[in-house]
Amino acid sequence: MKLLLKKDIPQLGIVGDVVNVARGYARNYLLPQNLATEPTEANMRALADARREAEERRRLRTEKLQATADALADVEVTIEAAANEEGVLYGSVGPREVAAALRDLGHDVNANSVHLRDPIKHLDNVMVPVVLAEKIETKVKVWVVRSKAAIDDENESGDGTEADDRDESGYGD
Repeated sequence: MKLLLKKDIPQLGIVGDVVNVARGYARNYLLPQNLATEPTEANMRALADARREAEERRRLRTEKLQATADALADVEVTIEAAANEEGVLYGSVGPREVAAALRDLGHDVNANSVHLRDPIKHLDNVMVPVVLAEKIETKVKVWVVRSKAAIDDENESGDGTEADDRDESGYGD
């Protein structure tokens, strides 16, 4: 079924595109949600301005995302995490933590843009891809280091020679 799109729909088209979709998709989703209409000559003329505006918005968005990608090109972030003596993290560092660290540095990145293959589970440095749009991608260097609190805890209880204040009964004074 051929329809004229009234709004941008990811993986389908932009405002003013005439698309061919399954009847069920058209009847159950696109038409009831007022996302598409019949591709008549009058409807196509009415949506011509909307299409130009949408193309301009898309161009500006692409320019903004490219500027963000250029700004991220040589960025390195450090994420502190609790880890054992062998360097294995007690948890893991995922896209959400990387995106938060980038936002702390002033870069507008959401977790969906950070494409980690697997969560980081060791103290390490990793090149992480950041995909801002279909053809706009960059990489940032992520350093995962032991948190200062974990280092302080190891230094305090590391030698095990602390005095025991309990008496012979096992209870304190």
